Amino acid sequence: MQNSSLFAWDYVVFFIYFIIVAGYGYYIYNRKKKALTDTKDFFLAEGSLTWWAIGASLIASNISAEQFIGMSGSGFKMGLAISTYEWMAAATLLVVAIFFLPIYLKNKIYTMPQFLLQRYDNRVSTVMAVFWLLLYVFVNLTSILYLGALAVQTISGYDFVACMIGLAIFAILITLGGMKVIGFTDVIQVFFLVLGGLATTYLALNLVSQNLGDASASYSVNGMMDGLGLLRQQAPEHFHMIFDKSNANYSELPGIAVLIGGMWIVNLNYWGCNQYITQRALGADLKTARNGLLFAGFLKLLMPVIVVLPGIAAYVLYKNGMFQQEMLDANGVVKPDHAYPILLNLLPEGLKGLSFAALTAAIVASLAGKANSIATIFTLDIYKHFFKKDATEQDQVKVGRIAIIVACVIAACVAPALKSLDQGFQFIQEYTGFISPGVFAIFIMGFFWKRTTANAALIGAILAIPLSVLFKFAMPSLPFINRMGWVFVIIVALMVVISLLDPKGKNNEKGLEVDASMFRLNTGFTVGAIVICGILAALYTIFW
Repeated sequence: MQNSSLFAWDYVVFFIYFIIVAGYGYYIYNRKKKALTDTKDFFLAEGSLTWWAIGASLIASNISAEQFIGMSGSGFKMGLAISTYEWMAAATLLVVAIFFLPIYLKNKIYTMPQFLLQRYDNRVSTVMAVFWLLLYVFVNLTSILYLGALAVQTISGYDFVACMIGLAIFAILITLGGMKVIGFTDVIQVFFLVLGGLATTYLALNLVSQNLGDASASYSVNGMMDGLGLLRQQAPEHFHMIFDKSNANYSELPGIAVLIGGMWIVNLNYWGCNQYITQRALGADLKTARNGLLFAGFLKLLMPVIVVLPGIAAYVLYKNGMFQQEMLDANGVVKPDHAYPILLNLLPEGLKGLSFAALTAAIVASLAGKANSIATIFTLDIYKHFFKKDATEQDQVKVGRIAIIVACVIAACVAPALKSLDQGFQFIQEYTGFISPGVFAIFIMGFFWKRTTANAALIGAILAIPLSVLFKFAMPSLPFINRMGWVFVIIVALMVVISLLDPKGKNNEKGLEVDASMFRLNTGFTVGAIVICGILAALYTIFW
């Protein structure tokens, strides 16, 4: 039976984590603050983030409750295949570092709507700014706050609303210091995230070894390896990366499309056209930014060990008679997203506090990153553009801080409505996918085809959601990853036709100047990229 409470040493460990993060954040804020904080300092931490801070901050903002809880739940349900989101992301980060970053940095881009304004026009920029704000607040911020509060409630036994409010307040405190505080505190967040996550995986695999193998064995590295072997024996179907159509989970991960199809749209849109991700690198020089993304790529290779293996372990233990009640929701239905919190509740005193700190770190860092990006887009692309064109630097920073608080309050009000979710991670992926094809089409065409016109981009932006909805209801059996692929192809085709028919496209003054010299790589980055690609090739060969 799980114990949904924290003990004295758990509180001590968590309190130490809180003091370290808050204290270091306050130190960074005071050491790097200016007499008058400007927008570049608050929203970008211009020039102050190192490559390791950029890489750590990328992962801290990306890995949150949606991975710890949601992806672990998907691991319980479908196995290692869900890792393709993490491992393909490692390859995607290389593409973004090589091809996207030079374009952003050369054009001094601070926000994604700013790029659209510079490359297309005000209409495209405004439409997408509104889309992003709605997506970030009502899907990303809300779902992470909900899943985070659910996990904290399951582990600590505290009321759901109290957990949600506590997480929101912690995130606001970190975010109000600006991007420099977020960036450097994220290094500590990632340390706790990885250490606590590995501790949970260690426990889960040893638990499998003791319950299905040698009951007298003590916790050890050998026990962990034995547990991993037992997982592959007990659930061989959970160790395939590519599903065929006979697999019950094919609709969520449709076969080879995860390697050569719609999964690239998911990842390239997320890592290359996403404000709260690219924002980390936009204040650095190209070499530093690229090394930061390379470091993040190596960390992504590790993530399935932390978030997916525990879910598979929980599945094997459940299949063998454990957690029969704990895995059920109020209606008596198995709830995959319960898997990770249940495992945390089995940790010994002190270690449970460490893993609880890791989970909290992931939630708070991700909330802070998203809240800062919401504030950036609202302030620079909505408030300054439409409400007060002559707003001072201090006015903008003040509005940004207000936007952070308002966004978190809205998310806290909406979050309880998500209690009917089965798998939180899949919910986020599917509904983000309603605009991903249009966004990626607009960006990729804007980067590499000078003739692409603003009218074509506007049509692409407007049609993304209607086309996605049409496919969802007209072809309900079509996997959403494939749906994104088809919507992307249709939008690109329409953009090509519209641009070719538009006389302004022939001599498009807003087309970007792109030359091969922008994409040259140094030796260190090249070697790192080859290593990542080699590891990915080996992983997909082994677990095909």
